[in-house]
Amino acid sequence: MARLLLTIIFLSFISLGLPDAALGTAWPAMYPELGVSIGAAGMIALVVTAGTIVSSLMSGTVLGRFGTGKVNFISTLLTGLALLGYALTPSYVWILAFAIPLGLGAGSVDAGLNSYVAMHYKAHHMNWLHSFWGMGATLSPVILAQIISRTGNWRTGYQTIATIQLILAGVLFLSLPLWEKVGKKLPSHPAQAEIPETTTTGEALALAEQDKILSDSSQDRNGPPRLHLLKTPGLLLALLSFFFYCGAEISMGLWGGSFMVNVHGLAVEQAGNFVASYFGGIMGGRFLTGFLTFRFKTDALIRFGIFASLLGAILIFFAGATAGGQIGFILVGLGFAPVFPGMIHETPARFGQHHSQSIIGFQMASAYAGTMLFPPIIGSLATTQVSLTVLMPIVILLILALWLSTETINRLFARRA
Repeated sequence: MARLLLTIIFLSFISLGLPDAALGTAWPAMYPELGVSIGAAGMIALVVTAGTIVSSLMSGTVLGRFGTGKVNFISTLLTGLALLGYALTPSYVWILAFAIPLGLGAGSVDAGLNSYVAMHYKAHHMNWLHSFWGMGATLSPVILAQIISRTGNWRTGYQTIATIQLILAGVLFLSLPLWEKVGKKLPSHPAQAEIPETTTTGEALALAEQDKILSDSSQDRNGPPRLHLLKTPGLLLALLSFFFYCGAEISMGLWGGSFMVNVHGLAVEQAGNFVASYFGGIMGGRFLTGFLTFRFKTDALIRFGIFASLLGAILIFFAGATAGGQIGFILVGLGFAPVFPGMIHETPARFGQHHSQSIIGFQMASAYAGTMLFPPIIGSLATTQVSLTVLMPIVILLILALWLSTETINRLFARRA
């Protein structure tokens, strides 16, 4: 039964990934029909992300009241209906309206399931969880590229993705009793069981003491987000890491297709294959990373991933629409693969288990702040003489900033040991 629940959780992350890559692939075909500029996609991404930040910050309260299973089902249903709204939209304004429930639905699923897996499962489960996000994110550009290539109709592509999302919502509804039966039997904090293998006694005691201090200063666990937690040593650096990472990830996913169409002259369906290569790299990389966690420490995997993504971004910058450019898209995806799930899974070990759910909520909010900020910036530049040629320099700078923040936090916790 525990394995069945884990399968349901994995399916939930497929549903989370499906909408994330759709807009970036379909947008080159959407904006001429909607009568807006190419940069208008940035405002859509901003609205989606604003909704996600709100639901992420409230995730501790909502999940504590209704439970992960119910929130998971309702959120997936909400995003499925929003995607159907995209397919039927009569205008750009309606796209912005449907972007609100799309964002609200995604935030609770993301924060809730990340927290649930970090608290109850091991590092390889976290990476495999995010591999299934990559599966959904890879599937949607493939579907859209094929449908647009055959019919020229992006709406049919969105209808197909919405149908898949609603089917997954039905599966999650049927799984609700499983959460009650199995959830209570899972171990509370398996991340704690992994600490003795890679952590000194002094660091373990420091973590335990920090967890006790935070517990003593807290209110009810299911209460609103606790701003005093922002004073936790190292947390602001962790928030910056999520900010830089998600800024780079969304920039590649949202604008990569338009970059290949408008800057390098590829057809929409060909550009969609480049985007699918990127998300496919994330999917495959996270599946592989799940096995690598048995032999390598999480911080080493994150460091290797950052350098691989930097190499891929530089390759795209110089190789463009050639085979080398597509290899660059794959490399960026492979490099990004271990970063996000690795940083999430380190949260209970670094900051203590008692407040992991609230701290992960803060991290999700910081991640989505990066997701919200960079799409409209790049979109506004795309409508000027600068154009989308600015995409890869921005991605490269974000990856370098990510490297600096993660290395700094690693040194901080190494000194505490």
